[in-house]
Amino acid sequence: METLLAFLFVLSVLVFVHEYGHYWVAIKNGVKVEAFSIGFGPELFGWQDKKGTRWKVSLIPLGGYVKMFGDMNPASAGGRDDLDAEEAKHAFHHKGVAARAAIVFAGPLANFIFAIIVFTFLFAAVGQQRALPVVGEVLENSPASVAGLMADDRITAINGQSVEWFSELSDIVRANPGQSIAVTVQRDSEIVDLAVTPEAVEVDEGGMTATVGRLGITAGDFEMSRTGVVESVGRAFETTYSLTTQTFSALGEMISGDRDSSELGGPIRIAQMSGQVAEGGIAPLLFFMGYLSISLGLINLMPVPVLDGGHLVFYAIEAIRGKPLGAKAQEYGFRIGAGLVFSLIIFATWNDLTQLGVFSFLKGLAG
Repeated sequence: METLLAFLFVLSVLVFVHEYGHYWVAIKNGVKVEAFSIGFGPELFGWQDKKGTRWKVSLIPLGGYVKMFGDMNPASAGGRDDLDAEEAKHAFHHKGVAARAAIVFAGPLANFIFAIIVFTFLFAAVGQQRALPVVGEVLENSPASVAGLMADDRITAINGQSVEWFSELSDIVRANPGQSIAVTVQRDSEIVDLAVTPEAVEVDEGGMTATVGRLGITAGDFEMSRTGVVESVGRAFETTYSLTTQTFSALGEMISGDRDSSELGGPIRIAQMSGQVAEGGIAPLLFFMGYLSISLGLINLMPVPVLDGGHLVFYAIEAIRGKPLGAKAQEYGFRIGAGLVFSLIIFATWNDLTQLGVFSFLKGLAG
């Protein structure tokens, strides 16, 4: 039950953020919004606001939509042609290309802004667990072992440069492969000076091979660290950028075959992970929500009809041609897009069920 509640909470918040981006920019551009729904299918409960928008929660909690005045359906795939001049002023499909593109782009943009806000709050108010420069495990026959580093040693300086976090230690070591470095260690109440030569190892960094240094130790102590608001905002932008590039890299590796496509997860895995991170407290849950918000924004920007990215492609073509694509071309595009999205959902769900061992269980029953 806790897993289900965590999943519904996480997904509902992210869907609300995405759809509210569409809604807010639509209202600012004079478009009337008929419905704002969290979920699909029959309405469970809702209310009508003064502007005529029906805010509701629907039965199937796997997404949501904003239905704008004049749309043929919630996906904005086609508009009505029976509107009079006054009604057309408030219809989405009668707005200019720039206004429609802004409304569509606002959904994914809201997801990125939400991620930055979440990460800022996480770093400034909650704090983030960071590794201290304390030695945990020392790998056998590693440079650290040969030099005499021991578990629970606190590394206070390298080459005379003080270090406060394990990440700083790691950066210095990585930058000095095969070169002797002076390490100052606090061991109980004693200060010990050691000379260590990081092992030179080759690693893959963004598709390129790089040589970095390695000591052969793990972090042995952690602490919650909070930063100021300004620094937290900067770190939030850096984290959002890093997660975005990592997601693109992972997708590229799946397409090229360098990464197993079984890593692609669907709603079942998201639900499972939501429950797991919720058990870890507010910090892991916030980070997970920020990461999922970025993923939701990126997925919706894919140039696939039905998704926001597909609409933006159609609007770009319209801007270049001076007129929209024909109704038949758009209809076929949306059909193909819907097929691709549906196939992706099925594939991701299949991966989820496989990882949970459902098929092996059923096979065992049949045998």
